[in-house]
Amino acid sequence: MKNPASSKQQASRGKLNSCSCSCLLPPARYSRGFALLISVIFMSVMLSFGLALGSLGYKQAILAASAIESQYAFYAADAGLECVQYADQQQNLFAYPATQPPSAPVMTCDDVTATFPPAFPSGVVSYAGTQWVVVERLSLDSGKRCADVTVYKPAPGQGITYLYSQGYDVPCSTVAAPGGARYVARGLRSHY
Repeated sequence: MKNPASSKQQASRGKLNSCSCSCLLPPARYSRGFALLISVIFMSVMLSFGLALGSLGYKQAILAASAIESQYAFYAADAGLECVQYADQQQNLFAYPATQPPSAPVMTCDDVTATFPPAFPSGVVSYAGTQWVVVERLSLDSGKRCADVTVYKPAPGQGITYLYSQGYDVPCSTVAAPGGARYVARGLRSHY
């Protein structure tokens, strides 16, 4: 039979056992902040994802609004081109004159009379022996949109007629004096 250990030996064994247990497992006071640390890391990651998605959504909204304004400008350019084609082909309004006129003929579109841009108060950009260039400004969509049309009319038998239309998504007053305003412009051309 083995000798039972003395009380001093048992006490020292108890200290060893308690020391080995406390050395292997961290005390409870050291593991209390672990859940808080994991929560902060998780919330930081989720906040980053949220901000990235918010930024992406904002950019998409800006692009969608820009696409809408671009469509308005394109429709204004298309309406301006149709009006100038009708005035030239059906009304023969821009026929090449024998002598230089004091001003360009004024066309009417959508029951609104065209005006001349401030840069060309007579509407005539140039008049040469072979070509006449005219510019007019149309107010469209009850004054909400604007289009500048340019007609390159050759002398009879001298070439091809070119028509250009530049549409804007803003009124003509904004195009004439932007004052820092942002607007979209789209253009179309035709020749025959």
